[in-house]
Amino acid sequence: MSVIRRNNVVVKGNGKRAIVFSHGFGCDQAMWRLVSPSFEDDFTTVLFDHVGAGKSDLNAYDADKYSSLAGYADDLAEIGEELGLQNAVFVGHSVSAMIGVLASVKAPSLFGDLVLVGPSARYIDDDGYHGGFAQDDIDELLASLGDNHMGWSSAMAPVIMGNADRPELGEELVDSFCRTDPDIARRFAKVTFTSDNRSDLPHVKARTLILQCRDDIIASEEVGEYVRDHIPGSRMVLLDATGHCPNLSAPGEVVAAIREFV
Repeated sequence: MSVIRRNNVVVKGNGKRAIVFSHGFGCDQAMWRLVSPSFEDDFTTVLFDHVGAGKSDLNAYDADKYSSLAGYADDLAEIGEELGLQNAVFVGHSVSAMIGVLASVKAPSLFGDLVLVGPSARYIDDDGYHGGFAQDDIDELLASLGDNHMGWSSAMAPVIMGNADRPELGEELVDSFCRTDPDIARRFAKVTFTSDNRSDLPHVKARTLILQCRDDIIASEEVGEYVRDHIPGSRMVLLDATGHCPNLSAPGEVVAAIREFV
């Protein structure tokens, strides 16, 4: 099967340089609809759905391949190869930030710039490392998701969105979470929240920008600072935004920060 069909790749825009947008857990490429159109005049925009999300081919989901983030990074590199991308800009939200890191290390010529939105190299606390979650927290999260996908989504999505004064944003994230196949969501959540990509960060060669929000329960400022401090030459910008999804809650801030960087 063509990777274009498998990952529901959508290409728009007129620019010579490509900018690739990659979504996070429980989401699909629609999460970039308020950001990506702003770049279509100057870039060729590339959006896609991870296998198991959105309009990707669910039949292509392989539990072994996608038992680590490396499987998703391989898909990203394959998309880049199919489209002939070189020196592109990568914009990855949440877990896709580390997927982009892995793809950039695997295929160094693919991306010249990385924009990592709310990244975390490891979610679970470790000796001398603050990830934001204890192992018991993650075990409980995964058990709850496995037992009651719809209930977990309804409870957690508004908290993750983090804009209580704009409930429609939380409702959109709930809808997105609930559209995901429950079994695939459970497996992807385990891969996401048990990943540890700290050792990959020093190998990144691309120019890197970390975009961080205030009051992000998934990836705190301290977590973003760790990513910044371990990717050579990278820098971090604290957006005028709260929560974990500024691509929905503060798209103008995201667009401005990317434009200033690239």
